[in-house]
Amino acid sequence: MTNDQTMIRVNIADVKANLSSYIERVEGGEIIVVCRRNVPVAEIRPLRKLPEKPRRVGIDRGMTVPASFFEPLPDALLDAFEGSAEKK
Repeated sequence: MTNDQTMIRVNIADVKANLSSYIERVEGGEIIVVCRRNVPVAEIRPLRKLPEKPRRVGIDRGMTVPASFFEPLPDALLDAFEGSAEKK
């Protein structure tokens, strides 16, 4: 995965004076690091984009659940989950 975002550092006074232009840059994908006396104290970053339509609930296309999924688990496996295997 690549990170295409660029990051710039600005002091608080500059952010106050030019907030609109920095917001435009953030909308373009940049991250603004806000500094107090050249020490980073905050970031202004774009919000992640919300999906255009809600995610479908349920099984993915083409996926099926085998009948064996609903069968009881073997005793040895149940013991391992419950920690009973360690006591023996």
